[in-house]
Amino acid sequence: MTADNEIDIKEAFQRAQKGHNNKAKLVASLKSRYNKLEDKSLFHEEFAHYLKYAMIVYKREPAVENVIEFVARFATSFHFVPSFLSQSHKANSHAVRFRVCQLINKLLGSMAENAQIDDDLFDRIHQAMLVRVTDKFPNVRIQAALAMTRLQQPTDPDCPTINAFMLILENDTNAEVRRAVLSCIAMSPRTLPKVLKRTRDIKENVRKLAYQVLADKVHIKALSIAQRVSLLQQGLHDTSEAVREVVCSRLLPAWLLRLDGNIIELLHRLDVENCAETALETLKAIFKNILTEELLQNRVELDNRRLIPKDSLTCENVLYWRALCEFIRSKGDDGDEMLEQVLPDAATYADYLCGYLKAVPVLSEEQRADFNQVELVMTKEFISHQLIHLIGCLDTNEEGGRKRVLAVLQDMLALPQTPSSLVFLLTEKLLNLIPDDHRRIQTVAEIISDVREPITEASQPVDENESRRRQVQLAEVKVRILEAKQTLEDCISAQEFSRAAELKDTITDLENRRNQILQEIAESNQVADKEVRTEKNDPDTLLRCLTMCAELLKQMNIKTRIGPTISALMSSLILPSIASAHPAVRNMAVVCLGTCALHSKELAKTHMVLLLQIAQLDEVKIRISALRDIIDLLLLFGFQLLSETAATEPAPPSQSSPENQDDDTAVATEEKADVPEDTAQSILVMLSEFLDSEVSDLRTETAEGLAKLMYTGRISSAKMLSRLVLLWYNPVTEDDIRLRHCLGVFFQLYARESRAHQEVVEESFLPTVRTLMNAPATSPLAEVDINNVVELFVELTRPGALIKPSTNTEVCVHDYMAVRICGEMLKDPTAPEVRLYAKTLSNLELSRDVTVREDMQTLLQQLVQVVKDRVCLRALEKMIYQLADSKEQAELLSTTALQPLDVNADGMYKTDPFSNIFITSAFIHFLVSSSLFGYSDGENVPESASMVRPSRRAKTAALEKTKLDLNPLINQEANVS
Repeated sequence: MTADNEIDIKEAFQRAQKGHNNKAKLVASLKSRYNKLEDKSLFHEEFAHYLKYAMIVYKREPAVENVIEFVARFATSFHFVPSFLSQSHKANSHAVRFRVCQLINKLLGSMAENAQIDDDLFDRIHQAMLVRVTDKFPNVRIQAALAMTRLQQPTDPDCPTINAFMLILENDTNAEVRRAVLSCIAMSPRTLPKVLKRTRDIKENVRKLAYQVLADKVHIKALSIAQRVSLLQQGLHDTSEAVREVVCSRLLPAWLLRLDGNIIELLHRLDVENCAETALETLKAIFKNILTEELLQNRVELDNRRLIPKDSLTCENVLYWRALCEFIRSKGDDGDEMLEQVLPDAATYADYLCGYLKAVPVLSEEQRADFNQVELVMTKEFISHQLIHLIGCLDTNEEGGRKRVLAVLQDMLALPQTPSSLVFLLTEKLLNLIPDDHRRIQTVAEIISDVREPITEASQPVDENESRRRQVQLAEVKVRILEAKQTLEDCISAQEFSRAAELKDTITDLENRRNQILQEIAESNQVADKEVRTEKNDPDTLLRCLTMCAELLKQMNIKTRIGPTISALMSSLILPSIASAHPAVRNMAVVCLGTCALHSKELAKTHMVLLLQIAQLDEVKIRISALRDIIDLLLLFGFQLLSETAATEPAPPSQSSPENQDDDTAVATEEKADVPEDTAQSILVMLSEFLDSEVSDLRTETAEGLAKLMYTGRISSAKMLSRLVLLWYNPVTEDDIRLRHCLGVFFQLYARESRAHQEVVEESFLPTVRTLMNAPATSPLAEVDINNVVELFVELTRPGALIKPSTNTEVCVHDYMAVRICGEMLKDPTAPEVRLYAKTLSNLELSRDVTVREDMQTLLQQLVQVVKDRVCLRALEKMIYQLADSKEQAELLSTTALQPLDVNADGMYKTDPFSNIFITSAFIHFLVSSSLFGYSDGENVPESASMVRPSRRAKTAALEKTKLDLNPLINQEANVS
């Protein structure tokens, strides 16, 4: 027997702490000693005694981790350790609870697949872990969740472990706990929706792991079509590059592997007709991970003309063909040679496209009642869409091919049988092939004329009696000509030349008469074709023409003026269609009117009132279109458009000093000087009413329009900004994702853009807080967390939030906000919002100017004398103390000659003696006593303190010093005993 076989428990624990020791030998030696014992109770007590030294250490020390690993290996086949652990999980020390869960996790994980444990022990461990999975310490919950991995019973609908896991995924606030549960939860119809929901988790690491779990554990057939599309749509557009990479490198390859690499089958599983864009992005993500040679090998089956036979066209293979061609085309010159292998020349493809489009059936009213017929037409239209998109991949540099493509597109647009859903796309491709705007206008105008006023041929009946009479006359003339020619020959033979001359003239007259009769007969025999243009005013025709017109106006250069052709379309097509009884026609006419007005200020001025009326009176969809037109016109021309002199007199250049206000504010102020206040005010009132609309689309469009107007400086309104903030926080808009996203981005960009914008945000602060504080209990605004709103305003108005900090010597926005808040508190020191204001003051980032801080300190001391609330008093006294402590440092900074440049500060406070004039005590009291109120909103860009990064050697030395060794504790306890 070797010395190792005689090892005792203490020595085993001491040696197990060292990472270089062979733990398998230690386990074997200790097991040998254990097996020789007859009374094992003393061994159990001593083993548990030394184990406790490791269990009281919460930090993940290497020595402790080695001991835990050793105990897990040794105790796998012994029940006394799990029993001891199940009894210790309720310890007060979170370190003990953590080590208990960790050991149970390792013990259960190291057991064989077919291992069995006592039912009573299983129940005790299970119950203990169910309790610990709700522990207040995240690390304990993580280890408890991992320990329950093998305790799951996915087939049991009432499995407590599964229920606990689902509850954690849904409600646990710690991302690492959610990740731990994701990694170990068993997949079943019950748990799958919870895992799918984690793909939308707020934390990047959780979303990434959720996609990995789905890729490794869930078959594509276990997901519905909607779930597959949602996963791809969210994953490929995730804000995190790591999540997008997991989708491309793990999820898609896993799905393809389960489908034997068949990409067409994958598309079939996605229902590409209803999610074409997502399918295209999926294909491009797959192509990026495939070699060029494999791309050509995996291409769709093409015939010798490099075309898919028309009978073989399906939604999946035509979309794959399009995605492949667009992906190759995106490679630029390197892909030209490859593109020639998967796409024919332009002329051949044009004929192919023309043939397929003409074969798309037009359903009658009776056929539209047949769902199968409708589904067939929808499929053919989808295929037609993809084929039209492929025009963008054709090589149209060759003149002949380009002309053929143009001719086909024009014919298809003029053809009445072409589905209306294809008109927009056909027009877009047509205009892309014509670079010149004037030629574009002429081409589209001709097509519109042919569609709306087609040429018809009117047939006139032939009179049979008149035809017979002319035939008799022709026969008589021919006989007379023959007789005259015979007489002429006789006269020439008899040398009667005078008579011959007369006969010659007679023959000429007869031949002229014969030709005249022949022409009359020919005209009478032909069906008299008379071209007649008949104007069509049916809704389908008008919608086609308006769609082409809208796309034309959209593609035109904004600098292209309105010419006679567009003016004719305006008077004959667009304006009459606005009065149409059909909503779709009116909507497209409004779109055309607004787009056309962008090219002419006079036109915009003329029809602005009409657009305003439509935005208030028509159907919701048409109102939204009119609202978009109004916003676009105001963005382009500004509120000067509403002025009577705006069209004839250019706006004078801004006289505002750049030192006092930013360009955007100057533009807004300048415009207001020329605009009738009642007209501009009426528009703002209308927009404000739209923000309260019950129609979410109208509300969202209005909010987005106002955000654009404010960001570009067309509007500078603290009241309107307050409305947007309240709308963002309003629980009514919780499901309006587009609105929430738009405003969330706008607030950050707006506040960071300029100091003037931050001032507007600051002005909106107090009215917003008042509105929330005074909201009745029945209002949705009563549910808003005011503290969160205040934090938003504080962060957005921080000096460091500006992209380009101001270089002027001026008070920062937080200084003004502090003064206004103090003034509000002095008005009513007993108001319930005083505590909120006191907390807000402590979060403000005041300037370092000595005078500002002294005046602020004086103001706070006045508040201390009148405020009675203890919490507020403590906050105010703390702030006074902080201002007093920093006074010396601020004074030093303000008097230093070579002051360092602080790029994060809102203003540079120079040593000029006049720089302190702007915030004297008198000025502060004026602000407090006046009725000025502020608003605020911005983004916090914290100013990080400069630190020297320690070297790698220094960090290693520090790590060695912090390593824990359990031996001194064990020896100390042994000596005491």
